[in-house]
Amino acid sequence: MADLSVEFSGLKLKNPIIVASAEPSNSVENIKKCIDHGAAAVITKTIGDIPGMARLTKNSKYAILNDKGTLIKGKVPRSFVFYSRSGYISEPAQDWISYLKETQAYAEANGAHIIGNISSGTIEGWRGLARMVEDCGIPMLEVNYQCQHPAGMAEGAEGIWIAQDPKVTAEVTRQIVDAVNIPVMVKLTPESNRITEIAKAAMDAGASSVAVNSRFVGFAVDIDNASPYIGGPAGVGGPWVKYMTQRWVNEIYSKYGYEISGSNGIFDARDAIEFIMSGAKVMQVGSVLMLKGIEWLPKVIDGVERFLDEKGYSNLGDIYGIASDQALKTPDEMMSMEPLYCEIDREKCKYPSCDICIRMCFYDSLFFGEGQVTTTPDTCIGCELCYNVCPFDAIRMVPKSERAERLAAE
Repeated sequence: MADLSVEFSGLKLKNPIIVASAEPSNSVENIKKCIDHGAAAVITKTIGDIPGMARLTKNSKYAILNDKGTLIKGKVPRSFVFYSRSGYISEPAQDWISYLKETQAYAEANGAHIIGNISSGTIEGWRGLARMVEDCGIPMLEVNYQCQHPAGMAEGAEGIWIAQDPKVTAEVTRQIVDAVNIPVMVKLTPESNRITEIAKAAMDAGASSVAVNSRFVGFAVDIDNASPYIGGPAGVGGPWVKYMTQRWVNEIYSKYGYEISGSNGIFDARDAIEFIMSGAKVMQVGSVLMLKGIEWLPKVIDGVERFLDEKGYSNLGDIYGIASDQALKTPDEMMSMEPLYCEIDREKCKYPSCDICIRMCFYDSLFFGEGQVTTTPDTCIGCELCYNVCPFDAIRMVPKSERAERLAAE
């Protein structure tokens, strides 16, 4: 049985799955339930001092969309779009002192951890909230530098777009780190094209890790009613976005090797494994729990363990960053890939009833022939589009060097 334990920001975790700062962690009861279902850690819903963001939570709205952009109204598809508007915890921050102490004690008794997520509109507020969380015995902080909504949506929320500027990120992080003696994880925003630079600024300022990343801001339209869903712009995420998130995980891991918590895009164990292979040590699970229930957690955790066992990996370290380590990083490396060409298995091919490979070939390599697809290997550039679209597994990609050797032997 594979070992799922991992050390992250100084915390020893029994597995790499942690519950993200969201509705499933907005109460003592929910947090305990997450722990009961196997979460290695639970990040509290944001504890803040911005009144407008607390009021916003009491006016939360959700639109869960399918790939057609309509409400799912039933079974949740793997490609769901989570479109929502919510804020921070509804209670005053001070009310969470007792909640944090209670949940931390429960976590310790069950081999898990609580991570306190905080946000403020002032430096003094950041430092005060950080110390409050630490004084409750919480072993780690996550700082929310961007709620997933546009500035101005809630009164007093303009100051939360901190992770847009490396200098501001560094200064706020330095102030928070200076105020406490527990590790600080900075949650980054995708609303920037400088995420790697901002991650470095946070780490240089003393952060122990970065969370990559919070959700995008989107605008979803209900065309049947000619209006936006839930009234206007909102946070948008879901499994479909994982490729953008993993792009930044790959880049930050490859360039700096920082400890990363993957967030935004996890549905099941397969997604978690993709994040690990990209360079994330742990994964934050959030939206899917709101649609599948907290009971979904064991499916993700058990799925990761099953994958490791089936593939013969002994622990998470065996796959950590493995895909990013193999990724081609420069144009020269990409151009040096061995040329391929498509070869058709005539027994599997259903031509002429199926001709999708010909219609999808834009490099003059496949043509309509007499009873079979006509191929011209010399013009094939090995793009693999035909290989991807063939519904009968009748195409394989062959190195051109093999063909050269075969022709020479003839």
